[in-house]
Amino acid sequence: MSLQLFILASYDILTTKDQVEILLKLMKQFHSYVAKYTKITNGYIGQILEWPEVITEGSTLEECRYMLRDALNEMILAYNEIGKEIPISHVLIELLPVETSLVSKAA
Repeated sequence: MSLQLFILASYDILTTKDQVEILLKLMKQFHSYVAKYTKITNGYIGQILEWPEVITEGSTLEECRYMLRDALNEMILAYNEIGKEIPISHVLIELLPVETSLVSKAA
């Protein structure tokens, strides 16, 4: 079970104010980031959209995912060490379908 699902499932069974405060503190510590993977000749490049400095590559998608998570963890450790604020995700991802055959040049 993921931490998010655990937190949501636990919320219904919390009985004390202290338990709710602990849950809220856990939720503040958990952040999600959007990863972008681009196919290249030698594999994949992975990058965190909200944190462009977190970038890596791998020969397979699985390796790139692993390397990106590792790079993200290392960046969080480095930011914590120097007291720099960790970027929080405020990204909204939306697919914009376009029927390309209907798009024409402006007159």
